[in-house]
Amino acid sequence: MSTIQSFVKRYAIGKGIVSGYISVFLSLLALGGLICFYFPEIFTTPEFREVYTAKSMKTLLTLTIIASLLFGLSNVLLSNERKRGILGIFIASVTIVIGGFDVQGRAVEKVNWHLGLDWLLLDLLLMAIIFIPIEMIFPKRDEQDRFHAEWRTDLIYFAISHLCIQFFGVITQEPAVVFFGKMNLEAFQLWIQSLPLAVEIFLAFFITDVFQYWAHRIFHSNFYLWRFHAVHHSTKTMDWLAGSRTHFIDIFFTRSITFIPLYVCGFSPLVFNIYIVVIAIHAVFIHANTRINIGFLKYLFTTPQYHHWHHCVEEDKYGKNFAVFFPFIDRIFGTYYLPENEWPKGTGLNEAQFPKGYTKQLVYPFKNNPFDKQLDEGKESSR
Repeated sequence: MSTIQSFVKRYAIGKGIVSGYISVFLSLLALGGLICFYFPEIFTTPEFREVYTAKSMKTLLTLTIIASLLFGLSNVLLSNERKRGILGIFIASVTIVIGGFDVQGRAVEKVNWHLGLDWLLLDLLLMAIIFIPIEMIFPKRDEQDRFHAEWRTDLIYFAISHLCIQFFGVITQEPAVVFFGKMNLEAFQLWIQSLPLAVEIFLAFFITDVFQYWAHRIFHSNFYLWRFHAVHHSTKTMDWLAGSRTHFIDIFFTRSITFIPLYVCGFSPLVFNIYIVVIAIHAVFIHANTRINIGFLKYLFTTPQYHHWHHCVEEDKYGKNFAVFFPFIDRIFGTYYLPENEWPKGTGLNEAQFPKGYTKQLVYPFKNNPFDKQLDEGKESSR
C-alpha cells in the first residue's frame, strides 16, 4: 500500500469524519472570537491590539464561521457519525444569531487586568493549521493516536499559558526591571538598535538562547527544580501540544532568565516581535510528531529529532541537547548529541511517574518527591 493510500485509509479521507472535528474546532474558535469583540477589555491583549485591526479580525471571524458550517455540512452529508458535524453547525449558528456576522470593533477602555483569549485563539488556529497537517502527512510515529490519553491535559496547559499572558508577562519581566532598571542603559540600547537588522536579530536569538540554555540546564541538575521541570518531561506522546506542558514555576524561572538579555539590550520592537513569533512556532515544531529534519539545516537549528533526544527514555543519553534554537551552543558546552538518522526509542520519564491531569500535576511537585533517588547535582547524566 502506498503512502498516499495509507494516509487516506488511516484518516478516512473523503468520508467526512475529519470534517466533523474541524467543524467543532472552528465553531468554538469563532464563538471565542465573538466574545473578544463584545468584551475586549477583559479578553483581549493590549500588545496584540496594536498588531491586528478590528477589520481584519472581523474578516477572520466571518471566514471561520463559514468554514465551520461547510465542514459541518460535509460531515453530515458524507459520514455515518454526524454528531460532531451537527454540533459544529449548532455552535456556528448560535454564533451567527448572537451577532457573529454583524459585530463591529469599538474603542477599548483601559483596565488593570485582562485575559489573553485573543492570543489563545489566534495562536491555536495558527499552530493547528501549520502542525496538524504536518503531523498527519509526515508523522514520525505512525501508530500515535491523534487524541492520545493526555491530549486534553496538554490543551489545558496551552490554554492557561495563553490566557494568563499578562500574569506571566509581569512576573517574568519584573526581576529584570528590578535588577537592571536603574543602570542607565539607554546609550547601549540605542547602539544595539542601530545595528543592521540581521545582526540585531541574530544577537537577540543567540544571547537569549545562551541564557535559556543555562536556565534549562540548571533545572536538570538541581534536585528540587527538576521536580518542576520533570512535569514537562512526563509526556510520553510528543506532538505539537506537548511543549505546552510546563509547570508555572518552570515558566517563571526560565522566562525570567530569558527576559534579562531582551530587557538589558533593549532590542527594537520589530526584533522583539520577530523573536516572539519565531520562538512560539519553533517551540511547537521541535516537540511535534514529525520526521521533518530540514536537511543540512538541522545542524544549524534545532529540529524535532534533536529535541526528541532531549526527551528520550535512553538513560545513557540523558543530559543532552539543552539549546532551544542553536545546536552549536550544546557543542560549546559539551552537551550535543545528534546521530545521523537515529531517533530515540521513546520519550518520557523512566525514574518517575506523575499523576494525570493539570491540577494534580500543578500541586504534585510541591508536596512530593517523584523520584526514588536524588539527582547527582554535579552531573548532567541526570537529564
